Amino acid sequence: MVQSQQGAAPAPNSLIARLETQPRVRDFLVRAVASGRASHAYLFVGAPGSGKLDAAWALAQALLCEDGGCGSCDCCVRVARHTHPDVHHLAPESATGYLISQTRDLLDDVALAPIRARRKVYIIERAEQLRANSANALLKTLEEPPQGVTFILLGTSQDIILPTIVSRCQCVPFRTVSPVAAAEAVARSTGQTPARCRMAVAVAGSPARAVEFLKSADRQDARRRMLRALDALLHADEADVLDASKEIMGAVRAPLAEVKSTQQAVLEQNADYLSRGALKQLEDRNKRELNARERSGIMEVLASARSLLRDVLGILMDGSADIVNEDAADIVERLAQATTVSGAVGALDAVAAAERSIARNITPQLTFEVMLFDIRKALSCP
Repeated sequence: MVQSQQGAAPAPNSLIARLETQPRVRDFLVRAVASGRASHAYLFVGAPGSGKLDAAWALAQALLCEDGGCGSCDCCVRVARHTHPDVHHLAPESATGYLISQTRDLLDDVALAPIRARRKVYIIERAEQLRANSANALLKTLEEPPQGVTFILLGTSQDIILPTIVSRCQCVPFRTVSPVAAAEAVARSTGQTPARCRMAVAVAGSPARAVEFLKSADRQDARRRMLRALDALLHADEADVLDASKEIMGAVRAPLAEVKSTQQAVLEQNADYLSRGALKQLEDRNKRELNARERSGIMEVLASARSLLRDVLGILMDGSADIVNEDAADIVERLAQATTVSGAVGALDAVAAAERSIARNITPQLTFEVMLFDIRKALSCP
């Protein structure tokens, strides 16, 4: 269990320093790395939005950096950009959980030497979706991983994760972070207005990711395109909806160009001394990373739509209600004037259905098309 003793101050530029909404976790991780007693396997548990994934990347940075996470060296920069070849980020590739092939690929990769650093880190999201067949393949490695390998599993609760998995990990609980506290943390990190920070947290889901969102012109552009599509829906024909869906998907993929370039550079740098099998595994890992980045971008624009429609519903139910999307107050007002409470609720249901479709690996552009048509229908209902 995490102790509350104060740890040494982390480097100001490090990812760990950004975990100010989880001070107990931050201090615990700083002490573990500084003492050289970091566990070979962690289980981070807490509610969505509590910053578990942010903390996983922060711990990875601290473990791989020669200085315990200085935040400035090439290693730290690569981890912060999620392009370090020795940090592996996995998520379920099936609607029902992890595929056994994913686990086999992971175990094959564990046996390989690191590419750039002295260690390797595996971040495994939604550990509750490690079903019996996948978990059994992973258990032995979790118990006795090769030297220099760290696993970080993420889940919402120990109670819904297989006990055999829990017993092999050091559990780190995360407290629930209120939207207000999260926005305040983002404001302190960025110096941006409280309104911008509230919006960023609503879109990105956690303080650290909100900070990165506010630094990314491409990600903010994807949000703007989604909001413009919603604004134009009531007067859009079928061709307009299809064009808007294509435009949104293109904006989601725009930030991936830099990631692809970095991945290609790493492949070229290592082509001479990695075996053909190792190169193939690196290529497969790069493809999974791109898919994960694209999915994250899709979920951000869906969160943008959900946040705006919640503002619409709030105004319909209470004309003086505060809204999160203050920079889009005109859109909120136009949609509120054009629909009803039931229409706004129906539109939010369409966004929720789209999120479920993405979880089931439905084609993203088709998901956007169906969602926008359903929102248009809902908002138009008397």
